[in-house]
Amino acid sequence: MKSAVLASLFAAIGAVPSPALAAGLTFAVVAPTEGPLAILGQQVRDGARFAAAANGDTVVEIAEACDETDGEGIAGQIIAADARSAIGFLCTEGLAAALPALAEAKIPSVTLSVRSGILMEDALKKEWPLFRLAPGPKAEADKAVEVITRDWKSEPFALIDDGTIHARELVEAVRLQLEEVGMKAAFVDTFRPAQEQQLTLVRRLAKTGVTRVFVGGDRTDIAVIARDAKAEKVSLALLGGEALLGADPTVPMTDGVQAIALPDYQTLPDGSAVAAAMQAKGIVAEGYVLPAHAAVTAVAAAAAAGGDLIEKLSTGTFATAVGPVAFGSDHELQDNPYRLLVWRGGTFMPADTAQEGE
Repeated sequence: MKSAVLASLFAAIGAVPSPALAAGLTFAVVAPTEGPLAILGQQVRDGARFAAAANGDTVVEIAEACDETDGEGIAGQIIAADARSAIGFLCTEGLAAALPALAEAKIPSVTLSVRSGILMEDALKKEWPLFRLAPGPKAEADKAVEVITRDWKSEPFALIDDGTIHARELVEAVRLQLEEVGMKAAFVDTFRPAQEQQLTLVRRLAKTGVTRVFVGGDRTDIAVIARDAKAEKVSLALLGGEALLGADPTVPMTDGVQAIALPDYQTLPDGSAVAAAMQAKGIVAEGYVLPAHAAVTAVAAAAAAGGDLIEKLSTGTFATAVGPVAFGSDHELQDNPYRLLVWRGGTFMPADTAQEGE
């Protein structure tokens, strides 16, 4: 029955003239419309619609439930809409269920959020046309290692984590990669999180003689460590992961704390003009807005090149609001999207920009 339904859908698609650019492309935008993720879904829709409107393309919005009810219905809606590509997919459930049918229909999908390594491994093995505009599962650790090997080579350093699964795995991945290139931490430990003060930890770090610390932990804990180190007059350069971008209304962050995280694209050269144009239309270019705009832009540019869309996406480089986008043979971003950010004047900004302003 499933094959018969798909066959009828493909036959219907075949009866429609090839979607020439003059007639505009149709994009399926898959994102939550209800529940706690609805605000993120709206960001995806805003960015995609803005990019599509600029090219005379069409957006078909498809709701993503982000639970076990997400099944083959998403794929059926995408195929029935004659979409050339599907973008969005903030959750694994709908994406995993839709990929087999989308692969058969030769419809590439671009996820802005799903980071599952297993899903991408399956996609590559089964030749599903899945592309990831979000960071891959190793990207955070890879960028941290890049920064540490570049900037800390002659400095004694420590690796500490708060004991949570993500933080422990992140720090362990960093430790193993560093030891492969001959950089061994002078101090490795797990600290107690969610404490009002971290003076004991700071003093222990001071006794080891380290001057650099990579911290697997959340924003509040790192803010407390930085505050207490400053109070104790202990010189510690602190570097954390993406968790540093979380909200923290209670403990002020100390200038100079660094984070491996995604930048605010609207503050960068490639995104600022698009963000300004969006603002004129009442759209705030936050969260997934510019990545969604970039996904539509990249697919449209690949389609404009002519030929097989999946092949063009796999081999091209596309100018977008989040910078140049190119996918490797693994369908991951060729360039690691994480940047080294530094806290200055109440916000995290790219470290190179902060240095230029000093």
